[in-house]
Amino acid sequence: MTSHGLGGHHGGVQLTTSRLADRPDLADALWAMPSSWPEFMRHDPIGGLYYGNVETRFAEFVVVAQDDAGEVVAVAHSIPFVLGDDDLPENGWDSVIRNGLLTNLQGREPDTVSAVEIAVRPDHQGRGLSGQILAAMRENAARLGFATLVAPVRPNGKVDAQEPMSTYAVRLRDDGLPVDPWLRVHVRAGGRIHAVASRSMVVPGTVEEWREWTGLPFDRTGPVVVPRALAPVHCDLEHGVAVYVEPNVWVVHATGADGARRPGSD
Repeated sequence: MTSHGLGGHHGGVQLTTSRLADRPDLADALWAMPSSWPEFMRHDPIGGLYYGNVETRFAEFVVVAQDDAGEVVAVAHSIPFVLGDDDLPENGWDSVIRNGLLTNLQGREPDTVSAVEIAVRPDHQGRGLSGQILAAMRENAARLGFATLVAPVRPNGKVDAQEPMSTYAVRLRDDGLPVDPWLRVHVRAGGRIHAVASRSMVVPGTVEEWREWTGLPFDRTGPVVVPRALAPVHCDLEHGVAVYVEPNVWVVHATGADGARRPGSD
């Protein structure tokens, strides 16, 4: 899949997008792309269920972006799952990965696509690439016959871990767009903010593991504010464990496809 008009020059960068299924030779560069995610987020136990199966089960749902020099500079991961008549789940990110993998293993027909991750190489951030790769992800979902793309968005501008996501997600600028930069990208692209996924990602660990992941002492029982966490981490020093429950924000995109998934469509 090429960019189909998405690639033009934006901030001096021209992107060419491909599905990993069509360009398996890009897998090594994809996995080697530097990440800007905080260390603790790499330890969600559900994440490996997706990333460990990307190349064998979900390669057609991964869009890889290269710059005009051929370097991999962004990637959009997504997964098809069964939503049916249900509302989007409170346990957003974790839920769609479990649902999507079980759907695949059981040979069921998915009806919705969820974003899993959109990542831009750190040295290319702030150049408008996130909007381009989001558009390519939505285009890919449409090409595969899905009418809806949903995203459990991690609002990257939320710096006050104590503020409830329910209030942050609806804060607007004077122009009516969300104050959060990443939510703003989605809304500008036509997405509709649907609801807060209050327990989208759960990262459990021992107190020692959390000390290693964050460099913080974790020396008392109670909430611990961790840099770049969207909510406090709950530390139970007496039992030697700590748990992070991350809220995300569900955003819904119509892809322009003509309805439910078409079996065998490409």
